[in-house]
Amino acid sequence: MNHNVGSVDRLLRIILGLLIAILGVVFDSWFGLIGLIPLATGLFSFCPLYYPLKISTVKKGK
Repeated sequence: MNHNVGSVDRLLRIILGLLIAILGVVFDSWFGLIGLIPLATGLFSFCPLYYPLKISTVKKGK
């Protein structure tokens, strides 16, 4: 599995995923589970939606 999520994109996904999950817990809502999607894609540095669209936010080698 190739990485296609860059460092800035990864950080934003992790923060957003945690925020959504925490808000789901605070408001006692199942919608907090949606936060697992950006959290997982951020942690694994792979977005399944980017793959078929051939998008990559990873910076090329120096």
